[in-house]
Amino acid sequence: MTRDSSPDLLALHAVRITGYADTPVIAHRYGTGVAETNELLLDAEARGWVEHSAFAGVGGWSLTASGRAENERLLAAELAGTGGDEEVRDVYRAFLPLNALLLRACTDWQLRPTAGDRLAVNDHSDPAWDARVLHDLAGIDRALTPLADRLGSVLARFRGYDTRFSAALARVHAGEDAWVDRTDVDSCHRVWFELHEDLMATLGLDRHAHP
Repeated sequence: MTRDSSPDLLALHAVRITGYADTPVIAHRYGTGVAETNELLLDAEARGWVEHSAFAGVGGWSLTASGRAENERLLAAELAGTGGDEEVRDVYRAFLPLNALLLRACTDWQLRPTAGDRLAVNDHSDPAWDARVLHDLAGIDRALTPLADRLGSVLARFRGYDTRFSAALARVHAGEDAWVDRTDVDSCHRVWFELHEDLMATLGLDRHAHP
């Protein structure tokens, strides 16, 4: 049976997954109320797990080192309670080759090497080049659905990655090129980055020591 995460875990984990975001964005990440999320974040701040900062008029929450450790403790206990540890690890193994493909696709969306410049910016004037990238993204999109289903059968908070990726790709096909790789929208790259971080955090893996 799929396990629902506790509100306090979701608030802390949303900060981890988004990296830096204000309260409404964190609340939206898992569909919790803004007022409830704010209370949970203030409680976490009092415990030294999160901190709020502002720059150029924009404010947001981020995890402290102790908050990251607490997040990982909660995630480990949650996963152990599901009995689905091996299922999540198996999905992560299937995720890795797709991750390499996604990274290459995003690089090729940004760069199109020429004879004189291997780091030439992709100006999207070559339909065949862009079509190949979109073909690869479509393959990733298809492959993600069964993986998200498997993850969602263990932990409910994993649900939605596939639909978010599909929605971003649909916007690309509609002519909104930024939805491939921009970080300030729910782009293919951003959705994938969050999933990667979610998997590594859930499994207690270090991003610097693992792909």
